[in-house]
Amino acid sequence: MDSVRICSAVLLFAAACNLDTVILAMGYAVRGVRVSAGQALMIGGVTTLVTWLSLLLGDAAALVLPEGLAGVLGGLVLVGIGLWFMLDWLGHPPCGEHGEAEKGIQSVWGCVSLAAALAVNNAGIGVAAGVSGVSAGWAAIGNFVVTLGALALGRLLGDRLTGRMLDRYALPLSGLLLIILGAWEALGGL
Repeated sequence: MDSVRICSAVLLFAAACNLDTVILAMGYAVRGVRVSAGQALMIGGVTTLVTWLSLLLGDAAALVLPEGLAGVLGGLVLVGIGLWFMLDWLGHPPCGEHGEAEKGIQSVWGCVSLAAALAVNNAGIGVAAGVSGVSAGWAAIGNFVVTLGALALGRLLGDRLTGRMLDRYALPLSGLLLIILGAWEALGGL
């Protein structure tokens, strides 16, 4: 049963961290830009490194917190981040325009910059997930695999109605996934 809990937590974490990756890849596909395999590996590697480091930071923070409090506190922070995402979306629904991160993927520096921008979201989520007890190693592996899958999925959805709908609701969906993960971790993975 513990392996089911670990897999569920890792999948929810990786999905919440990578919805913006899907949206970004969709934006590229709509504009006819294709992310190469090498660029995808670079994006996956950089975002995973930042995510793993943030998870380790959260693990370290959990060591100084009382045993039962770490999971509850980390879970509540994840719920809070999820609620923040949802409230942010309610206050500023997307208008269909993609941000500056979509420019400049052609160079190595542009690709690394893009990966760093995507990793910023993962950093805060990673610290909270680490405190709550999500396995840093498994979550990093899951994030890498899901990042590569998110880039491919975004390219496929780029010119379809499904992609435009996902673009509009990615932030609240990511928030909902974080709320579920946070509640799961706070309650001890019932």
